[in-house]
Amino acid sequence: MFKNRNSEIDSIKNIVAQQRPLQASEREKLKEYFRVGLTYSSNALEGNSLTETETKIILEDGLTIGGKSIREHLEVIGHSKAFDAMYELAPAKSVTEEDILMLHRLFYEGIDGLNAGIYRSARVFISGADHVFPLPVAVPGLMKLFIDQIPDQQATLHPVTFAAWLHAEFVNIHPFVDGNGRTARLLMNVALLQAGYVVTIILMLMRVHYLAALRTTNQENYEPFYNFISEMVHESHKEYKRLLGVM
Repeated sequence: MFKNRNSEIDSIKNIVAQQRPLQASEREKLKEYFRVGLTYSSNALEGNSLTETETKIILEDGLTIGGKSIREHLEVIGHSKAFDAMYELAPAKSVTEEDILMLHRLFYEGIDGLNAGIYRSARVFISGADHVFPLPVAVPGLMKLFIDQIPDQQATLHPVTFAAWLHAEFVNIHPFVDGNGRTARLLMNVALLQAGYVVTIILMLMRVHYLAALRTTNQENYEPFYNFISEMVHESHKEYKRLLGVM
């Protein structure tokens, strides 16, 4: 159903690059557009009931939404903080363990400060998931192995595929008590930004396909997930080009 679009993505990436440098006001407007989109979609994928418009109101107007939980508001605020950090990491050449811990801490500290940026000490049970996640005692070692593999994977894989690999490997370790999916999507976007690609949003309407493709990585079958992420990156690049008014 989904296929590798990396060559098409690179073509659009080159077209977008020709529009740079953008004016500061243009860069800021695009950043805020993707801040709302990524924050809304990433939270919605995890069950947050705030709409995209409500998310925009919280972020841009500083208002609360009646009938919505405090936690849902904190998820929006925390994700926005981590979004800024994602951009701050963009000039770097790769990602580190400290970067990952920071992204999670910024997202999660308003919700549960004791577990923000700290590897979990409890087992993970996810309803409907058939994957057995590693025991807490194994998490630090698995994260070290994951981090150690990054340079070789980054050097070998296409940047879009590398970003998908980061996402999949991280989620399958599930190192934090909560917020793993959102941290994985932030991490994926850090890798994309570092390689000169644009922020990629996985839309809520793609949730079933997203989870199904991610599930295949549990059996060491990465191609469906790589293809899915490639399609999502392709769609985000087309949207970015549209916003710039480029035909």
